[in-house]
Amino acid sequence: MTDTAVPEPSLNAGEEEMLLFALARSRATFAWKTGGLDAAALGRAHPPSAMTLGGLIKHLALVEERYTIDFSGRPPGPPLSDADHDDPAWVWRTAADDSPEVLYGLWSGAVARSRAAMAAALADGGLDQPAKFTSDDNGNHPNLRRIVVDLHDEYARHVGHADLFREAIDGLTGEDPPQNVSVSTAETLPVTETS
Repeated sequence: MTDTAVPEPSLNAGEEEMLLFALARSRATFAWKTGGLDAAALGRAHPPSAMTLGGLIKHLALVEERYTIDFSGRPPGPPLSDADHDDPAWVWRTAADDSPEVLYGLWSGAVARSRAAMAAALADGGLDQPAKFTSDDNGNHPNLRRIVVDLHDEYARHVGHADLFREAIDGLTGEDPPQNVSVSTAETLPVTETS
């Protein structure tokens, strides 16, 4: 799915550097825990949950795209632009119909757009500036610091799911992704078949 190498922050890192490091590490861990799997493994539910790794990949692609709007102010790309907003289960249900290549492509594309939008916004005003889309019922916008933390929290929640699901699929365990490894269905890690 992506390169899992995460450069360590400097020993005297400031707030922005540490927030971006934490997010990068969570993204890399998610990529490692979900990478290199075939359609059967990505579509496998883990009772009592109906969640699947494919659903998590598509869900986090949607989350990345959603928060990109707060940094860029631009309309969303896929999968958010394709979502059926009247169907709360759309992302989970439709992931079962997507191939591993489509799911991995959705996520990596959404992450790339998110990183670019985040870098541009932070270079042009930092973490204190208001989000360009999200607001409360009174029209108050959270600052971008809050958006970065919310995005990281979304990963923190789902990396735990991915960790357990992946161990159940093929026994892969570990806390941090291997460094200098590219994880995809075409590179480095073998595709794990579950049939």
